[in-house]
Amino acid sequence: MSTKYVFVTGGVASSLGKGIIASSLAKLLQARGYKVANQKLDPYINIDPGTLNPYEHGECYVTDDGAETDLDLGHYERFTGCPTSQANNITTGRIYQNVINKERRGDYLGKTVQIVPHITDEIKRNIKLLGNKGEYDVVITEIGGTVGDIESLPFIEAVRQLRWELGEKSVLIHLTLVPFLSASGELKTKPTQHSVKALLEIGVQPDVLVLRTEHELNSDLRRKVALFCNVAPKAVIQSIDVSIYEVPIKMREEKLDEIVLEQLGLPLNSEPDLESWKKFLYKLKNYSKEVRIGLVGKYVELHDAYKSIVEAFIHAGAVNDCKVNIEWIHSEELNEQNAADCLKNLHGILVAPGFGHRGISGKLVAIRYARENNIPFLGICLGMQMAVIEFARNVLHMEGADSTEMAAKTQYPVIDLMDSQLNVTEKGGTMRLGAYKCELTEGSKAYEAYGQKEIQERHRHRYEFNSKYREDFEKAGMITTGINPESGLTEIVEIPAHKWFVGVQFHPEYKSTVIKPHPLFVSFIKACLS
Repeated sequence: MSTKYVFVTGGVASSLGKGIIASSLAKLLQARGYKVANQKLDPYINIDPGTLNPYEHGECYVTDDGAETDLDLGHYERFTGCPTSQANNITTGRIYQNVINKERRGDYLGKTVQIVPHITDEIKRNIKLLGNKGEYDVVITEIGGTVGDIESLPFIEAVRQLRWELGEKSVLIHLTLVPFLSASGELKTKPTQHSVKALLEIGVQPDVLVLRTEHELNSDLRRKVALFCNVAPKAVIQSIDVSIYEVPIKMREEKLDEIVLEQLGLPLNSEPDLESWKKFLYKLKNYSKEVRIGLVGKYVELHDAYKSIVEAFIHAGAVNDCKVNIEWIHSEELNEQNAADCLKNLHGILVAPGFGHRGISGKLVAIRYARENNIPFLGICLGMQMAVIEFARNVLHMEGADSTEMAAKTQYPVIDLMDSQLNVTEKGGTMRLGAYKCELTEGSKAYEAYGQKEIQERHRHRYEFNSKYREDFEKAGMITTGINPESGLTEIVEIPAHKWFVGVQFHPEYKSTVIKPHPLFVSFIKACLS
């Protein structure tokens, strides 16, 4: 069977949840036995989100193959459990870079390179990369941005061309907003009509409309939308405001999966198997305990900057029959004077990843408080490095110990670049990105959590624990319990005398899914409960 394609576009407003709808549809089709892949096309000119400030675009999600991608890929993996790769996220910047590289090589034989057909051809080529592998029955492609934006026009034009070429092998889902006007007490469909009109002007007719709404949509309103937008009444789907993990169930109730399969000409097979998903939802709503976790970071005003961590806490909470309440603590506002007031009522402390020196002192204060007061602690990436620095300064009495990222001439560079990185000048070239192996020490907290000797986790960082200080740390009580078997680099540090104190150089949050919550987060929450 040749691969079928589903396209998801958005209109009226941004942040309506295209990624959640795309992920939910993938989950439903997967639950019916189909092999599904999700893909995101982003209209910005950056090559990838790797250099974007989290305030600009939220979290940068990293795949096994080291691609720095949009945070929607995190949703794709959390919902389906299927790993993504570089092929699952394409930006305008990458498209233009590829076309310009081809032009410089002479691939276009002297022709004038234009948006149509050259840019659109490159977009179509990238859309079909996953489908051409022959591994998937359906590829769901989410188009970033909002219809009508100048940036997304080449993507929509490429979809128009591709749908014509594919014939009956594709379906287009358009997600819009039906706002409720409290002054008149009405739900208004006009924004949706105008959004679909904008699509039609480009030559694209949606097959399914998903209407985001705060209130139930009656049959008259659905028929009105269907009439004005040229879609079948049954293909007007309601997406009422609920938690993201309820959306697959709501979409099943609306028969989104049936409508899409019918339009793709694919059999329904059996009813979707959603039992494990429903069990997770039940645990999510019916908990008997609660914990308060302090998330210490410098981007806490924008919760999407730590999206995968937040979701990993939700997954781990459900396993432990508890609700995880996150206390958002800005590291720039935390100091030795207010530490006790800010942290004393917490059951656990997580120091978040990041880059740069801003907010570092507050992270060190939080780590010291957790260490000295026996509060369960998890440090991720920079959080782990800060734990090493705090221990060096306050236990080993290495005055001014630091990372060479923050203090290039520190006397005690306990966090430093590897020798192999020193001559690399290209920005990003010094980074360790993607999945790396790690061997665990038996009997450690990490080993107890994972239940196995060798693991593989995703990285996104430049600086490393300086191995020449490892013996000093271990004598003083902070031991290395996870090592990369190929390079010998430290991946995990622990304080065995502490209730639960673990710092990891990698990002465990990236691999936590609904069906397979990450073991470190599960163990951390369990320690917080005890």
